Amino acid sequence: MFPFGKKLELPGPGDALPGRRQPMMIGSQHLVLGTAMRPPFPAGMRQVLFGMGCFWGAEQRFWQLDGVHTTAVGYAGGLTPNPTYEEVCTGLTGHTEVVLVVFDPAHLPFTACLETFWSGHNPTSGMRQGVDIGTQYRSVIFTDGEDHLALARESLAAEQRRLDANSSGTITTEVRAAPPLYYAEDYHQQYAARRLR
Repeated sequence: MFPFGKKLELPGPGDALPGRRQPMMIGSQHLVLGTAMRPPFPAGMRQVLFGMGCFWGAEQRFWQLDGVHTTAVGYAGGLTPNPTYEEVCTGLTGHTEVVLVVFDPAHLPFTACLETFWSGHNPTSGMRQGVDIGTQYRSVIFTDGEDHLALARESLAAEQRRLDANSSGTITTEVRAAPPLYYAEDYHQQYAARRLR
């Protein structure tokens, strides 16, 4: 089936939507964890952005891990400052949907976060996850330091070896230092918990 209306290539600087200066307004506290979703975060916390398809279910996977201080969803990796969800869905921002995971490495090793990431989606599917198609669903790991960047790359190589042993495709996950995070609209934050209220 051809994905009519869905952009499957990232826009160049001349094609990206202009965005806005004003950041998205969101609530101050995580609905499940009761912690702040915006910095400053407690000393010693580390951050990572994971893109693994729709951010609603992905965020829930991470807030359930012991050692996670907070999570939030947003957009990253593209060109448009402070985009809206509707703009991201056009494919003209270059952003992917991401989950911000702020965690205490003394209680939750980064490798455990990576295991949750790899097991939670198909990293070989390019610009889609399941029935969700478009550039905003691509797989990414954006880290907050060179040490975690190296671990993410090692993890990707190990996951690719595992997939190669089963002839299961080539990983398309983008791994790099974290670009700016633009928080998504408040109604997207902890969406899985909001549905139960």
